[in-house]
Amino acid sequence: MHSTSSKQFSRREFIGCSALALATATTLSGAEPPTPARFKIIGFIKPFQKLPFDEIANIAREVGWDGIECPVRKGGAIEPERVEEELPKLTEALRSRKLEMSVICTDVENATDPLAQKVLKTASKLGIQRYRLKHYYYDLAKLIPPQLEIFRARLRGLAQLNKELSLQGSVQNHSGKNYVGAPVWDLWELIRELDPRFMGVFFDIGHATIEGGYSWPVQAKLMETFFSVVSVKDFKWAKGDKGWRAEWCPLGEGMISRQFFDTLKKSSFNGPITQQFEYPLGTGRELVAALKKDLAVLRNWIGTEK
Repeated sequence: MHSTSSKQFSRREFIGCSALALATATTLSGAEPPTPARFKIIGFIKPFQKLPFDEIANIAREVGWDGIECPVRKGGAIEPERVEEELPKLTEALRSRKLEMSVICTDVENATDPLAQKVLKTASKLGIQRYRLKHYYYDLAKLIPPQLEIFRARLRGLAQLNKELSLQGSVQNHSGKNYVGAPVWDLWELIRELDPRFMGVFFDIGHATIEGGYSWPVQAKLMETFFSVVSVKDFKWAKGDKGWRAEWCPLGEGMISRQFFDTLKKSSFNGPITQQFEYPLGTGRELVAALKKDLAVLRNWIGTEK
């Protein structure tokens, strides 16, 4: 789903952001070191993915994330063909600021694609542990069960490759009439026999609520043992000329329930939580302020205020 927040912002608009990046806080002499937070919160950098790598890292640090989710796909921060040259540079820019390259968002669909292998092998060499697959889609002019067998075979092959490379792939549940994983139950059928260490779910509570309405707790519980990454964004239902549709909005102003995070804290999940932003964010300092505001809401919900 595309939105105005997908627009790329210029270096000039963000030049002030880099200069104002937060310095690392120092600990008082003799004070006890803080207990590490259970959940690392990262940000999907799509709204500013075309900036120079140092500026991307500075913005992530200023916002207060623990790391990022990086698009390594066509039109993303890093083109797949350039992954061997560019991914190490962005990873180093992050690590020099004590941030993580926690997840890469990819065009990976199957294990036999040479470009997919190149992306995954590069990630593995850099110690990046998780990646998100490209979306699969149903052909609604054809029967669904035979298509499930095709997708199941692809995921089985990727799980084997992930095992060899010590990676964990994940499929996002995305709302929409022809997305594989939109109902979530189909995704369960596709991966339930796979080892969750190598193939999991990129569980998106926003999309789960759009598709599940009141039943999102069932969907979340069903997939809980396969959670690789939890994705957070909020929405409202809006009525337009073409009927009702989901409209993305700032966290806490929409339909997703904070009860999900209470349940998450009781689960065994300890992976990253990625914040995604599909509503209009503005540019420059306005954008950074919006990112910080959403992060503050999320930290309050999971009990990790700073």
